[in-house]
Amino acid sequence: MPLSIPYPCLCLVTDRGVCPPDELPQRAAAAVAGGVDMVQLRDKELPGGALFEQAMELREVVQDLALLLVNERADVAAASCSHGVQLGEAALATELVRAIVGGDAIIGRSVHSVDGAKDAAAAGADFLLVGTMFATRSHPGEEPSGPGLLERIRAAGVSVPLLAIGGITADNIAQVMAAGASGAAVITSVLASDDPKAAARLLKSAMMDAVPASSVNRNESGADDRLAMERR
Repeated sequence: MPLSIPYPCLCLVTDRGVCPPDELPQRAAAAVAGGVDMVQLRDKELPGGALFEQAMELREVVQDLALLLVNERADVAAASCSHGVQLGEAALATELVRAIVGGDAIIGRSVHSVDGAKDAAAAGADFLLVGTMFATRSHPGEEPSGPGLLERIRAAGVSVPLLAIGGITADNIAQVMAAGASGAAVITSVLASDDPKAAARLLKSAMMDAVPASSVNRNESGADDRLAMERR
C-alpha cells in the first residue's frame, strides 16, 4: 500500500548549521517524541557513504513513529529503506526517482511559485514543500512569499498536500494552515531549541488547534493524532 503523509503533518528538516550530525539522532528522536510526523535528512556536505550511515541512524531512532525522507539522494533513500525522497525544483524527474525508490515511496518537491507547484503536482509529486513563508535566518536577505502563496497555489487547482516552510513558529503556524497548508516544515524552531521535544509539542499543539478535529487523520486504534500527541 502506498505511503502517505498524515494530516496535519509536522516535518523536521535537518541542518548541520543548526545541529551537528553527531547530535542529530538524539535531537530527532526527541522531536519525534514531541509530535514530529516526518524527518527530512538534508545534508549537502556528507558524501554518499556517510549520508547512508546518518540515514540508518535516523531510521533506528525514528522507527515507525515518523516518516523518514532523504533530501535529493534517491540511492541513499533506497539503500537505507527510508520512506521517500525530498526533491528540489531542478532535481531528477519524479518518475525517474520513483523507479529508484519504488512505487510505494513518498516523493516531495520543493516549490516557490504557483507554476512550479502546478508542474510538480502534474509530474506526480506526493506533496509539495512551499516556501519561503516568513523571514528566516537560513535564507537571510530572501524576500518571503508569505502565506498568500499557499492560497494562490490552492486557487490554481493544486490538490496535493502542501507543507509550508520558512520561519514557521507556534505563533504563526495557524496562518499557514488557514491559507491551505496541510502542515509545516521547521528547522531552527525545533533543532535549535534546548528542548526539541517540548518545542515540537508546542508546534504540533498550535497546528492541531488550527484544524478541525474531524479532519485529523486517525490511527489504527481509532484515536486521533491530537490524543496520540498528548500521550507522549
